[in-house]
Amino acid sequence: MCLRIMEDLRKVCVMESKEETSVAGEASLDGLPSALVATVMTKLDIASICSLASTSSAFRSCARHILSFLPSFNLLDTAPSGDMLRPLLPPNPYLTTLKLDCSRLDDSAIAFLLKPSLQDLSLHNCADFSGRLLSEIGNRCKDLRSLYLGSVAEKRGRAIHISDLEELLSGCSHLEALILMFDVSLFLRHNFARVWASASEKLTSLEIGYISSVTVTELLSPNLGSHLPSNPVQPAILPSIQKLCLNVDYITDAMIGTISKGLMFLTHLDLQDAPLIEPRVTFDLTNAGLQQINQLGRLKHLSLVRSQEFLITYFRRVNDLGLLLMADKCANMESICLGGFCRVTDTGFKTILHSCTRLYKLKVTHGTHLTDLVFHDISATSLTLTHVSLRRCNLLTNHAVLSLASNKELKILDLRDCRSLGDEALLAIGTLPRLKILLLDGSDITDAGLLYLRASVISSLYALSLRGCKRLTDKCITALFNGCCVLELRELDLSNLPNLSDNGVLLLAKSRIPFFELRMRQCPLVGDTAVMALASMLIDEAKHGSSLRLLDFYNCGGITALAFRWLKKPYFPRLKWLGVTGNVNRDMVDALARSRPFLHVACHGEELGADPYDTSDGLYTHDYDDVDEFEQWLLEADIDSDFEEMGDAENNDEMVA
Repeated sequence: MCLRIMEDLRKVCVMESKEETSVAGEASLDGLPSALVATVMTKLDIASICSLASTSSAFRSCARHILSFLPSFNLLDTAPSGDMLRPLLPPNPYLTTLKLDCSRLDDSAIAFLLKPSLQDLSLHNCADFSGRLLSEIGNRCKDLRSLYLGSVAEKRGRAIHISDLEELLSGCSHLEALILMFDVSLFLRHNFARVWASASEKLTSLEIGYISSVTVTELLSPNLGSHLPSNPVQPAILPSIQKLCLNVDYITDAMIGTISKGLMFLTHLDLQDAPLIEPRVTFDLTNAGLQQINQLGRLKHLSLVRSQEFLITYFRRVNDLGLLLMADKCANMESICLGGFCRVTDTGFKTILHSCTRLYKLKVTHGTHLTDLVFHDISATSLTLTHVSLRRCNLLTNHAVLSLASNKELKILDLRDCRSLGDEALLAIGTLPRLKILLLDGSDITDAGLLYLRASVISSLYALSLRGCKRLTDKCITALFNGCCVLELRELDLSNLPNLSDNGVLLLAKSRIPFFELRMRQCPLVGDTAVMALASMLIDEAKHGSSLRLLDFYNCGGITALAFRWLKKPYFPRLKWLGVTGNVNRDMVDALARSRPFLHVACHGEELGADPYDTSDGLYTHDYDDVDEFEQWLLEADIDSDFEEMGDAENNDEMVA
């Protein structure tokens, strides 16, 4: 019954858009029962409510009312200004969840953002805020359970003081999950431990964007740091922590030992470092440090990764012995991620597989000595792997994939930069009926090999990456999609394919697959025709308009000023991220950015958005919320461009006037 009502309302909306006079359209919508409109609106997200509000005075009035009692407000894929956001956040004693991209906000927005009723607060890209944001959250949001703060005070001239952090921690006494995605090493070390002593005893999950290993060690030491006077009755620091995720300067034995001894209930440990210089032995992880992991046997998830962001370096002081010592205490592990263990061979990795009988997720990066032998007898184990990532393990061949394919429950398979993999690996992958994400960047596969995926795998995939598979041509599109019916595929990466041309993109457009993300960076034969084809593609019978949220054409050889005409409204109405080459026509790039102020235009080669395939914490989930059925109908309807999501700057005054 509810679905029938939504369908009828959708038809009314479509009819309204086709009326020759706006008066007739207004009348047809104003006649709808307000209770019906309100019921439907409460099922939509904020962007869709604003979009719907712009179509009639009845919807506009209803939107104003609904925004005063909605329990959740999520606007992460659009960065509104303060003037736009203020009327969307009226006094609302029922608002418990607020999630925002704060790229265009500053301290002046604090007054209408922070509400006493909030329990879940996520503020991303807070570079223009000062530390006052932290202190005001502690003063105003006493009932918070979950808090995410990203990039606070990263803009020059902004600052955070230790007192701001103290007010946050002492004020939010019910906090259970805290994520501080910025550099907390700016705080004074000699006060840092004392401040954390006031944190909520209910805090079970803590993630920090950057902190020094020395600070972590002092924070979790029994005496709360060497700079404090001795006190035999010191309160425990973070006594209930179960999940700890830290980016540090160095992963060290001392830090590992302190974490293992100080956090009694830890089940999830995720540590990543990015050394600026080659670490000395006292500031590095060794076999002795690995032996201290999981002393109490409660760990379910372990991730130890050495990033090469600043320096090509590895855990050079860890070898097979270290993993053998660690494996003795890892029988209950369910997820293990290891990155940068260049001296560990098949012996060490195989020990992990055979010791952790409950393992479902295995991730190894830069496994320079990892070979096919690790997986040779995996079918004889009791393992049920659902997530396998073996990125930059260059010694792996097709035989490893043949062995891994015995795990028919595999949902995620990441084989990026395993350059010896070919069509024989695709034949094995084609037998995995539950596969959702497949990443094959840089492999030696061919167009013919992709035919092995079409039988069953392509119908289950949500994301596919073929970046840098240089033997692929336009025929790969036919091999994958010719004759396929309804597909779940929403994210496709065809970047760095020298033989992919406009003809291939035309075939892709004809497939009518409603992609959310399409990446075609550095394809020299892709040009204006590809942009025009995607802009005018049919998603379904008589349903026009691209569904793309992200489109990356950076450094494609055939892109000229003509393509920019097809990137303007009303084309690509849902686009949030766009990658282009800025030097094609700088004036046109700037004009496009001005005409679509909520479109993130990247023209310097940066990758768009966060890494969608970084599955370090649980199974991959895409950035887009599940779309309500009515919203999906509304988005796909052939209606006026005024229905576009909040990005329509010219309709700002009408949204919630």
